[in-house]
Amino acid sequence: MVDPLSEVIALLEPGSVLSKGISGAGRWAVRYAKFGQPSFCAVLEGACLLAVDGEEPITLQTGDFVLLPATPGFTMSGFKPTRPKQLDPAAEAGRSAEVRHGRQDGPPDVRLLGGYFVFDSPDAALLVSLLPQLIHVRSEPRLATLVHMVGEESQQQRSGRELVLSRLVELLLIESLRSTTGASASPGLLRGLADARLATAIRQMHARPEETWTVEQLGREAALSRSAFFERFTRAVGMPPMEYLLSWRMALAKSLLRTGKQGIADVAERVGYGSASTFSTAFSRHVGMAPGRYARMG
Repeated sequence: MVDPLSEVIALLEPGSVLSKGISGAGRWAVRYAKFGQPSFCAVLEGACLLAVDGEEPITLQTGDFVLLPATPGFTMSGFKPTRPKQLDPAAEAGRSAEVRHGRQDGPPDVRLLGGYFVFDSPDAALLVSLLPQLIHVRSEPRLATLVHMVGEESQQQRSGRELVLSRLVELLLIESLRSTTGASASPGLLRGLADARLATAIRQMHARPEETWTVEQLGREAALSRSAFFERFTRAVGMPPMEYLLSWRMALAKSLLRTGKQGIADVAERVGYGSASTFSTAFSRHVGMAPGRYARMG
C-alpha cells in the first residue's frame, strides 16, 4: 500500500541537523523572525509559553516536542510579562553553545533542546506546504529517546556523525508527523490522512498520479458526493483536491527530471499528462521554467 507521508518525507531529503541547549529563568521573552528552515524544540524540564504567528499560543511542559516545518516568526517566553528581545534566527542557528535567557544565576525555570535542520530537496517549499505549520506532540516516549540521541550526537565529533544525525532527524520528522494525525491536527496532509475516507482518495492520488482524476472520481473513491468530498478535503487538507494533486504531480515530476533517467515524454505520462507539450506548459506555469531546462539544471 502506498504511504503518502513516507513519499513526501523521502522527497524532502531531511539532513544537516544542529542543536543546542536553551534555558530561561525569571522574566524573559525572545522573538524570532521568520526563518524558513525546519526547526524543533523539546522541553527537557519545566515549562514556558510559545506563540507562533498565525496560531493560538500554547504552554509547553516537560516532555513536549514542537516541530515547525517552515519556522514562521514566533515568540518564546516565561510566564512573567516582559518586552521580547529580538533575535536573528540565521545568526542564532550558527551558535551551538548553550543559551540562557532572563536571570543568569540560579536554577532555570525551563530547559530546552532546540535545533534546526535543512531539507535538501529543491522542492522543499512545495512539499512543506502539504504539512501543518505547527506540530505539537505531548509526552511521546519514542520522540524523547530520539531527541536525547540527537542532542548527544550533535555535541560530539565521532566518526560518521553527519550520517547518524541525518538518519536521526529523518526518524524525528517521521515520529513527530505520525504522532499528530487526527482531527485536532492543523490543516494539511496529516489531517487528511486521519480521515479514513479522504485517506483512501489521497492514497489513490499518490499510487496512480498518471490517472486523469476528477473531483467526482476521487469523491467516489472516498464514498462521498462530489460536493461533500470537495468541501471535506479542502477543509482538512487546506487546499482543494485538484490543487493538491497538481502539487504532488509537480513534486514527483521534478524528482524524476532531476534523476535524468527519463525523457520529458515519459515523465509527462508518469504524472498524468497526455502529451509532452501539455505537460511542459503546466510545468512551466507551476515551476517558472521549462522541464528541459529544469532537467539540465538538476
